[in-house]
Amino acid sequence: MFKNLSPGAIGVAADMKQGLTYARQFGFEGLDLNIYEAKKIAEEQSIEEVNKLWDGIKMGSWTFPITWNAPEEEYREKLSQLPKVAALAAELGCFRTAIWIPPASSEKTYQENWDFHVSRFRPIGEILADYGHMIGLEFIGPRTSRANAKHGFVYTMDGMRGLAASIGTGNIGLLLDTWHWYTAQSTLSDLSHLYADDIVYVHVNDAPSNIDVEDQIDNVRCLPAETGVIPLGQFFRILSEVGYQGPVAVEPFSQKLREMEPEQALQATIDSLDKVWQQAGLNS
Repeated sequence: MFKNLSPGAIGVAADMKQGLTYARQFGFEGLDLNIYEAKKIAEEQSIEEVNKLWDGIKMGSWTFPITWNAPEEEYREKLSQLPKVAALAAELGCFRTAIWIPPASSEKTYQENWDFHVSRFRPIGEILADYGHMIGLEFIGPRTSRANAKHGFVYTMDGMRGLAASIGTGNIGLLLDTWHWYTAQSTLSDLSHLYADDIVYVHVNDAPSNIDVEDQIDNVRCLPAETGVIPLGQFFRILSEVGYQGPVAVEPFSQKLREMEPEQALQATIDSLDKVWQQAGLNS
């Protein structure tokens, strides 16, 4: 596993070059790849120039390029452009991308929604598999995120693994978020049954204290190890044991963090990751 910077996830505005500067300055091992910025630099200069910029920094995930639930014509247009984007990401050496999946619908029944996801993601998965890419699908755990919808949908780790299996392209796994794992009321034992290839990308955060798990609200979270509500040390010890070696990025939706200056927010973020690594007994 490596400590990965996703600037937007902590409320820090940064283009790719600034993100790389921040990653080096604050001790992050990786950074998410903005594939569109990389494409522009590659076209104006070369692929080699992009790779030079990334010297010493790992690539986390690249920007998922398709609005998969768009109207059919828009979806098909984006799908036709996917091979070029996937080829560029592969040439740069970044083979992970990820997207979240809504946990409910007021328009589609569970089965209709399942079939829709399979029909939309199978072509995406097939194209990306041709270039060696993995896709992480993120389940959304909080009860409050689906309470007002007419039809529930996948909101658990095992449910998302089942959807990935139904899509059937062999390159779809989890964007595993500690918040959604906790609010879906998954267990540490559930984690221990994962394989390394089940996990494409990891988000880490903590939950506010003194709020029942059933009442947690998705956009009100805490920095990792801030409250201790989510057992992050045990969580990441298990991920290490199952062999996960990919990026771990902080996504706290923290108002306190958003109000900080960028340098303060970045320092608080890497400090929180360091604390989690220490709790899990991982090498820094």
